[in-house]
Amino acid sequence: MAIIHQATLSPSKLDVLSKYIAAWPALSEHVGSDLEQVGAYRFDDPAGQVGIETHILKTTDGSHLQVPLVYRNDEMPEAADWFVGTMEHSVLGTRWVYDACFDAIYLNELVRVILTGDVEAAEIVETPEGKVPRATTVQVRGSGESEASIEVSPDVSPVRSDAQTVVDVGEFVVMIPHVLEEGVPTTELSLSGVWAGRGEAITLARMVRSG
Repeated sequence: MAIIHQATLSPSKLDVLSKYIAAWPALSEHVGSDLEQVGAYRFDDPAGQVGIETHILKTTDGSHLQVPLVYRNDEMPEAADWFVGTMEHSVLGTRWVYDACFDAIYLNELVRVILTGDVEAAEIVETPEGKVPRATTVQVRGSGESEASIEVSPDVSPVRSDAQTVVDVGEFVVMIPHVLEEGVPTTELSLSGVWAGRGEAITLARMVRSG
């Protein structure tokens, strides 16, 4: 489960995302003056140290964008090319925000969810009265039926290709689209999702065997 604190963030997640997307040519062409936060889904870091959250945004031209983020307690100089920004969290302090596609913690969870047919992490909010469940705003599900996953090496080298990130994780190649498209054929192994107002699932990630 994902533990969420009642906190203020400065700047906001949407502000950080807007700045990042505006500097990404393949995404910025879809963006006018505003981005609308449609929702987000989370995965668990088994060690409980890294926040993993993927945001779904709607642009002024009606496109839907997907940006996976990780929130870390410390700066990662080796990941400078994937740096999104920093936020001041009123409970946790400074959070370094990175594009999650480089991060093996995110990739391990994405691959596991797809291979095993799992769903997004349950969200639990820490309040003065105790832990309170919160409904997720984006519901996702993997298409696989395996009882086991694979281990993603921390030395992966993601390739950003226009509006998609492609990552070779060894046995599989993972493709993460950042502009979500209607009617994309679902492969045998994929992650699909829905949110309020959307009846038909859309493909959020695909996996094919290497070679």
